[in-house]
Amino acid sequence: MEPFTRITELAAILDLQNVDTDQIIPKQFLKNIGRTGYGKHLFHDWRYLDEEETRPNPDFILNAQRYQGAKILLALDNFGCGSSREHAPWALSEYGFRCIIAPSFADIFYNNCLKNGLLPVVLKKSEVNALFAEIEAHEGLKLTVDLNSQEVTSPGGLSFKFEISPFARNCLLKGLDDIGWTMQFESKITSFEENYRKSQPWMYIG
Repeated sequence: MEPFTRITELAAILDLQNVDTDQIIPKQFLKNIGRTGYGKHLFHDWRYLDEEETRPNPDFILNAQRYQGAKILLALDNFGCGSSREHAPWALSEYGFRCIIAPSFADIFYNNCLKNGLLPVVLKKSEVNALFAEIEAHEGLKLTVDLNSQEVTSPGGLSFKFEISPFARNCLLKGLDDIGWTMQFESKITSFEENYRKSQPWMYIG
């Protein structure tokens, strides 16, 4: 998992609330058993005018040229509601987003993001609205998201602090998912297993 420390990247806006996981990655694309291949289907029903994905919808904001290559996405309340599919953060990450900023997130989606290296930032609605306004007014605007200082800043001088659990912050800074975190203690786990086998040998008969 790629560490997240501090990024300064193009920001895009999605002026919608209650964006559910079936819109983020529709159910017909969940047949793949791997964790890749979902980015091209992100927001399928909104991005395309046809099922074959050959006709981009010119009215969908993320299809606008000014937002191509954006790595920070701003949205409204209750982003990621709906089903618990982990494919949603996979699709967002593979599309290129590193950070999602919104006034609120669905709990399961929020935690799935953290476990997959995608930083969900909760700001006040007034703060998100201020960022929206600055992005809309300045094409190509880049925001800075600093996980060390837990702060979002803009070229226009906006600066907003955000909260995140110390454990999740530490994992993101080091680029560790659950397995990676556990593997830090591999030598201790091995030592425990060896000692336990010696002290409880009858547990390993047969």
